[in-house]
Amino acid sequence: MRAGIYLDGRNPEPWAEPWPDFYARQIELVVEAERLGADSVWLSEHHLFDDGYLPQPLVLAAALAARTERIRLGTAVLLGPLWNPARLAEELALVDNLSRGRLMVGLGAGYSRPEFDLYGADPSTRYGQTDALVRELRRLLGPDGPITPPSVQRPPELWLGYQGPQGARRAGLLGAPLLSTNPTSLDPYRAALREAGHGDQAARMAGVVTVVVADDPDQAFERVLPHALHQINTYRAAAAAGTGRTPSPVTADKLRTARHDHTTVLSPLEVLTPDQTVAWLWTKVQGLPVEEVFCWASVGGMPHDLVQRHLELWLGEVRPAIGDW
Repeated sequence: MRAGIYLDGRNPEPWAEPWPDFYARQIELVVEAERLGADSVWLSEHHLFDDGYLPQPLVLAAALAARTERIRLGTAVLLGPLWNPARLAEELALVDNLSRGRLMVGLGAGYSRPEFDLYGADPSTRYGQTDALVRELRRLLGPDGPITPPSVQRPPELWLGYQGPQGARRAGLLGAPLLSTNPTSLDPYRAALREAGHGDQAARMAGVVTVVVADDPDQAFERVLPHALHQINTYRAAAAAGTGRTPSPVTADKLRTARHDHTTVLSPLEVLTPDQTVAWLWTKVQGLPVEEVFCWASVGGMPHDLVQRHLELWLGEVRPAIGDW
């Protein structure tokens, strides 16, 4: 089992830094994570978020490729329907060359209507568009692909960030590894792999886990809480935007309750000691073909001292403990 970190590029008020300083800090954070032993860093894509959620992950991936030597660079996820296949293939090939073959490509279908409007894309066919993008990238970046310069990997790993049983089936039919640790996805994923002739052995999963590792979880939880609320509520607002729905905001009391009552619908933010994190992760991945987990390096712009200690514990204590799984 490998362990990585996840960057979403959020720099929200009232904790915002000047943007040049923020991005410099993000790059140094990844350099430090590599020094601490991180196997990967995953970059996400969103548009029009007030907190500056990372809109162009491949630009940052290129910068990281120039500053790192070993850590693998992944996307979780690029919004497939917003990309021209040839343009994307060229950018992926360049980042793969800059990183000397360390690129992993996660693709998703997207969900926020304003993002589709910004790019003139059609959300009603987003899954079909993303499936088609996988096939085209395999052709463009494969051994006989026309893209120049060619990528180091022919092609780079292409993952699908589809959630839920229907998405898992689509990934299985394509023979693609699945960026999800949802246990309900495993059976339809494996069934589709068999149906398409890939076999059960082709099942591969990885995904983000919502945990902050701390020496004193109760104290850290209260410090992270306003940042977690920002993160959760902005995701909810993005999902409702353009639909006519008004999202119900999550409150601090709701998040505190969810932390201790896992029967609630709301997915809680876990803040745990290293030993607790290892035990919790086992309940998440047991019986699944999960080969990698990655956690947010920073939740909603949380304080820098918490970020640093979180990464020290995640990579220095949790990662070695799960390495033999």
